[in-house]
Amino acid sequence: MAEGQSHLSIQMSDSNTNGTPSRKQSSADLAGRGGSILTFHNISYHVKMKTGFLCYQKTVFKHLFRACLCLTNFSPSLLDILAARKDPHGLSGDILINGAPQPANFKCTSGYVVQDDVVTGTLTVRENLKFSAALRLPKSVKEHEKNERVNQIIKELGLSKVADSKVGTQFTRGVSGGERKRTSIGMELIIDPDILFLDEPTTGLDASTANAVLLMAKQGKTIIFSIHQPRYSIFRLFDNLTLLAAGRVLYHGPTRHAMEYFQSIGYECEPYNNPADFFLDVINGDSTAVAMSKTNETGTGMKHRTVAKYFNSAYYQETKAVLESISLGNKKKTKAVFQQITYANSFLHQLKWVSKRTFKNLVGNPQASIAQLCVTAFLGLVIGAIFFGLKEDSTGLQNRVGAMFFLTTNQCFSSISAIELFVVEKKIFIHEYISGYYRISAYFISKLMADLIPMRTIPSITFSCIIYFMLGKYAFFTMFFTLMMVSYTATSMALAIAAGESTDAVANLLMTITFVFMTIFSGLLVNLRSILPWLAWLKYFSIPRYGMTALQINELTGLNFCSSTNNTNLISNNNYPQISQLWCSGEEYLKNQGIDANSWGLWQNHLALVCMTIIFLTIAYLKLHFMKKFS
Repeated sequence: MAEGQSHLSIQMSDSNTNGTPSRKQSSADLAGRGGSILTFHNISYHVKMKTGFLCYQKTVFKHLFRACLCLTNFSPSLLDILAARKDPHGLSGDILINGAPQPANFKCTSGYVVQDDVVTGTLTVRENLKFSAALRLPKSVKEHEKNERVNQIIKELGLSKVADSKVGTQFTRGVSGGERKRTSIGMELIIDPDILFLDEPTTGLDASTANAVLLMAKQGKTIIFSIHQPRYSIFRLFDNLTLLAAGRVLYHGPTRHAMEYFQSIGYECEPYNNPADFFLDVINGDSTAVAMSKTNETGTGMKHRTVAKYFNSAYYQETKAVLESISLGNKKKTKAVFQQITYANSFLHQLKWVSKRTFKNLVGNPQASIAQLCVTAFLGLVIGAIFFGLKEDSTGLQNRVGAMFFLTTNQCFSSISAIELFVVEKKIFIHEYISGYYRISAYFISKLMADLIPMRTIPSITFSCIIYFMLGKYAFFTMFFTLMMVSYTATSMALAIAAGESTDAVANLLMTITFVFMTIFSGLLVNLRSILPWLAWLKYFSIPRYGMTALQINELTGLNFCSSTNNTNLISNNNYPQISQLWCSGEEYLKNQGIDANSWGLWQNHLALVCMTIIFLTIAYLKLHFMKKFS
């Protein structure tokens, strides 16, 4: 929560006979209600911030929330802290569930609906709910029971008419915003959580839909959510209200008594004004509410005065008394367990369902894969036409080397598209991982299979087939395997660079620059034996070099460029600087390039590519593993 930001948070629970909660609330009263009781004690949260430039930087601590005592079947807008989804290193104080410390798997057993819906748009409403049920409900729950649970949620949330409609993406039309929001809520209700957190649940919805979403949430559970400037029809649903300003509590108590309380400290709401707007005016200190109050204070001074008034009020004293009546014997620091994740299913079960969704996502959004295949086929035809009819003379040697250079370079640059593999779904991955859907390894392997098979292997086969039949001479399997390994290695490097990033702009730039330098050391633009020793080691990091070397050994070994018909031309030809000398065989040319034409000289390049692929994939996995997943 940023400084100066104000939120309202509510509890949706049972009311008394007249429709609002009574002012007096004991722990016994609260315990009798549905859902769990969440309490937090002396909570304070700060973050490290660096100021200055480079070596003059200083580390300062910024307090986002300061000591507050509150009892809640509701929540302030410290939603992430209460839901154990905030980095715990800046947290002090205690958060209890029914008087006991939060369990280690609290994130996995509670529901959390983020403000920006994180549902897979290429799947239907039912498929999204089934995905949640398959991974968050234990295997002891039978398949038909999971399906019944999904159908029940669909019926309860009023999604029956759109159950088999795709949610929709930025490219394809789907369900409405309200139906999308209800789908997000449904994915959390699948596990029937005792506590459900909702972050700005009405954002992006029209007034009628927002009202329906909140009415739908009243299911006898503890509902904790933040909301900003709600309309009156929504505001009147609140049972308890907490107002925050600059991280401090201005009011906490029954919604019914909020107007009375602020009137008692000098603030009056104009007739026909929305109470929510009035409270925000008080918090911001820039409205008629302040003018009508009998004080000349504004801004920070007014906020401090309002905070002090609340801590001296009867509402604070009542809250404090109820807190003290709750047993704190089991109270302990909860930092250690905040980042523990537990899973309801095995690795193989997770891999199966995540892979299933990934391939469905690929089929439901085929533009990228089809475009990749079409571009590959087109380039193959163009290259085949340009280099068609290779001869065994000086021009044939140059054309062969040029063709092989383009083949490897094209495989590298076409792999840049893999940058988006983890970037596009970063928000979905973080939310689902923290919620205990799957392990990082299951997600990582499923994404690799979905990218390497359709986006790298199939285009490599297509490319190799076209080149083989138009240029000939190549040993097909060796050429295909080489191009595939170049593509795999380049893709792995793209993943290693982009994993954990929020945008692909910087990763795209780094990939392009890296491939340009790798191209210089590929063996065509400069003779690698002529490079200065202190720079020569860079050739070992060039992916195109390994691919081009393997292709040259595969293609040039056994060719003779000094037949009786072209020998004179080859000796006297000075148009091609690299091949102006007399190289009567492919072996002689390879020797001049410093390439061993034996069997080991060929396969050591593939071994190097395999090793680089493993290293890059390991880096990508570690970046995902250690990526900051808590806000």
